[in-house]
Amino acid sequence: MVDIIGHVGMGLLWLTVAGWLAYEDEAALGFVALGAPFSLLPDIDLWLSKAFAGIKHHGVVHTVLFVSVAAVAIGAVLGKWVVPWLRSRYLPANAIGNDYLYAIGAVWVGGVAHVFADMLSAPDIADSIEPLWPLYRQSFGIDVFYYNDPVVNWGLFLGGLAFTAILWWQADTDDTAATA
Repeated sequence: MVDIIGHVGMGLLWLTVAGWLAYEDEAALGFVALGAPFSLLPDIDLWLSKAFAGIKHHGVVHTVLFVSVAAVAIGAVLGKWVVPWLRSRYLPANAIGNDYLYAIGAVWVGGVAHVFADMLSAPDIADSIEPLWPLYRQSFGIDVFYYNDPVVNWGLFLGGLAFTAILWWQADTDDTAATA
């Protein structure tokens, strides 16, 4: 479990790669912007555990199943209201295809990036996670780095920003070449 800045960095890395592979230019950047906040989604269990007994950190909320269900629910809302707004202001016509799939994909990639980051560091100060629950009830804790390691957390964040900046530069270069 990396800290907040590390989770956002991991989300930026994953979203930039997925956005780059699935979309072009501004649509890829929009995908990153839409999904980045959801790289913190599984940590909602920290808030839920205060309101409901029995909810533990790294429990069911830190699974691919939860992230998938949440992505469909949240993506439906974003696809209905946020993506059309993005499309009307920033995205080229027909750049993203289906608004709902675009939103669901952004939320899902951001959420799964969080689960992966926690797999890399969970055993240090928290329970290992079971990301494939209920299909596979085995803990996954690779323990590659320590939760509070500022080099890792800031490295992920700065790496994610740099990777996104490269995508932004690439999109801007493509636009400049098209108008020349």
